[in-house]
Amino acid sequence: MPARKKGKAAKGSTAKSLYKAVGKGFPLSEIALLRASDAELKTLSADSGTGLSLDEMKRIRDYFEKKGRNPTDVELQALGQAWSEHCCYKSSKLILKEHVFGIDTPEVIDRGDAGVMSFDKDNAYALRIESHNHPSAVEPYGGAATGIGGIVRDVLCMGAQPIALIDPLFFGELTHPASKMPKGVKHPRYLLSGVVGGIRDYGNRIGIPTVAGSLNFDDSYLGNCLVNVGCIGIARKKDLYKNKAGGVGNVLVLVGGRTGRDGIHGVTFASAVLSEKSEESSRGAVQLGDPITKEPVIHAVLEVAGQGLITGMKDLGGGGLSCVCGELAYAAGYGAEVDLEKVPLKEDGLAPWEIWVSESQERMMLAVEPAKLGKVLDIMNLFDIEATPIGKVIKEKIARVKYRGTKIVELDLDFLTGGPLYCRPFKISAPAKRVKRKVPSEPRDYDAALLKLLANPNVACKDWAIRVYDHEVRGATVIKPLQGVIGHDTHGDAAVLKPVEDSWQGLALATAANPWLTGVDPYKGGLAIIDEMCRNLVAVGARPHSLTNCLNFGNPEKPEVLGQFRETVRGMGDASRFLGLPIPSGNVSFYNEADGTAVLPTAVVLGCGIVPDIRGCVTSDIKQTGNALFLVGPTSDAMGGSLHYKLTGGSSPEAPDTDLKLLKATMNGLLAAMRKGFVASCHDVSHGGVAVALAEMCIGGQLGADIDLSKLKLARADEAFFNEGNTRWLVEVPSGREPQFLDAMKGAPAALVGQVGGKSVKLSFRKRAIEIPLAKAEKAWRGGIWEVMG
Repeated sequence: MPARKKGKAAKGSTAKSLYKAVGKGFPLSEIALLRASDAELKTLSADSGTGLSLDEMKRIRDYFEKKGRNPTDVELQALGQAWSEHCCYKSSKLILKEHVFGIDTPEVIDRGDAGVMSFDKDNAYALRIESHNHPSAVEPYGGAATGIGGIVRDVLCMGAQPIALIDPLFFGELTHPASKMPKGVKHPRYLLSGVVGGIRDYGNRIGIPTVAGSLNFDDSYLGNCLVNVGCIGIARKKDLYKNKAGGVGNVLVLVGGRTGRDGIHGVTFASAVLSEKSEESSRGAVQLGDPITKEPVIHAVLEVAGQGLITGMKDLGGGGLSCVCGELAYAAGYGAEVDLEKVPLKEDGLAPWEIWVSESQERMMLAVEPAKLGKVLDIMNLFDIEATPIGKVIKEKIARVKYRGTKIVELDLDFLTGGPLYCRPFKISAPAKRVKRKVPSEPRDYDAALLKLLANPNVACKDWAIRVYDHEVRGATVIKPLQGVIGHDTHGDAAVLKPVEDSWQGLALATAANPWLTGVDPYKGGLAIIDEMCRNLVAVGARPHSLTNCLNFGNPEKPEVLGQFRETVRGMGDASRFLGLPIPSGNVSFYNEADGTAVLPTAVVLGCGIVPDIRGCVTSDIKQTGNALFLVGPTSDAMGGSLHYKLTGGSSPEAPDTDLKLLKATMNGLLAAMRKGFVASCHDVSHGGVAVALAEMCIGGQLGADIDLSKLKLARADEAFFNEGNTRWLVEVPSGREPQFLDAMKGAPAALVGQVGGKSVKLSFRKRAIEIPLAKAEKAWRGGIWEVMG
């Protein structure tokens, strides 16, 4: 065995001396890993773009020492993709296992590329959310579009028809001075326009409605925007598929788009911190989406699946062919053999390693029994979709790849797919040690304070984005993202779909995130996110059923960041477990930071709820003069993480808590009242507190309202008006139904606070009051984003 060199690599040196060309008429290299020094291993990782640590490179070297040979460049690249943070969750898996894995109910059907839940006796729904943050920061239109393309494939490969999209988005402040932008960072207005445009064009063109999401703004996202996208699908239970092959001899059929240089090193790019050089160095890692190809791919794949012509399927996402071929076979206990030269290419001249790891879009891998291959190819041809057999499932648990008759990869799949697992050090700081208490002076003009909240982009009307998405396509969106009087409609809390044609049962979708509260107290923030998701679903009459999450954090190698992650996940897990809400799928996105500054700890959830009968759904717009208004749930004086404090320069380590027993009891009471027809409208209390919730309800119904919060046990009016405590709703109850409503609530806190009427938004707390004409409130709320974005 060659002796390893000692010492440090020279400054500015590369690892080129370790490469030896061995390809016969094509580019292929053997890498002299066995004789490489530690310094050369580090340089090799950097030069190859694999992003592996020194310990990981040593582990790979040890593997090949046991094999008695050096790796090819294709093998090293494959390991770099499979062992990336994005693919193997090496920094998060132990924490996830401790706190959220294993929360189960009998209605969980599968946990594959997407989770699958039982919807009714015959049907199931698939759900998944993930991030496309770094690509969107470099190329916002393409990054967001390919995020949609990838999440649709995750649902599709379970055998489900995609039926809805969601898009929680996070950017720097829209009014951030252009002259003060960090070097190499695009302005939030540019990013917002590009991201919304990419989601619009891709989603609309494949005919899938975008029905829910959020727009959030904070300067912690200035150097690293967050683009989270989710998809829901529906399928007959008998038509569901696993992400694994059926057996030895199955043919691996690559269908859809061709393979090119776009998307190379996408997962390693997503597993590193952004820098001012990312625009130049990593643009090639951003994939190129093609919705015109994707739309028939969806139909063709569902057709062969529906006819029972395949044994399993998987999408080509992170790592491309290098991940999907082995994973599809290994999940069934087998291995895979691939003829790489058969892969259809976008252009000539790609090296084998580029073909193997490219993340070019619109591609799916099908496992097909040889006897059914002809029929599969015929159906693909009917839809004008390119389909190419490129390999087969073999008995040995290895990935073997040939190119022009030369073996270029032979890796044990337990090694390839069994990436490193880290128990990294973490630090958990008490909120009081991280957040200074700074109580702002009480507003002199509460009317102005509310108008400022309504105009803030985190609260203001989001129809600038909502209107460009087609949320009506497919004709199944029963409760829309905007609700109320035409021309004056307001934000709803959740959208409701009618996914099955011959059933009145509905599927409600809602997103939730509160990075400001989580930034104050990660554990309470984790609880609050699940609370908000539940509030949103219950507000339309849905019982929470399941959720999927996307966890966006900074560098996990920093103990304080991993501490935030751990506590947030612990809070989410405790709440989900108590409420019996499974999390059958999810995504972790680390390294979301720039210039050493991490984004706020941003956990996003997509919640799904079941509506027994969509004809009984409730919306957020006020309905009738004379109706009573109830504040349901408890109110505290904790203002930590509130938008009011952010806008007034305040800060507090005291974050609102969540009483899970009370949440469960209150949800049950509200749903019972809705089933009996005792609720005319309902809106959850979140950003901006009760005052903002009331204003939005009044805008949607074009009716005023007057509520008195004087009985709340609080010291200040801003705590009453703008507190963002959890487990609260404003509920409109038909006049005369107040006793029945209270009886249905069965002891859950519900206080009569006011009445619908007039043309103003009125709130009072002892000697302090707000009274804003409805038209003035609407103007502030509706113009908040439009006046900046045009």
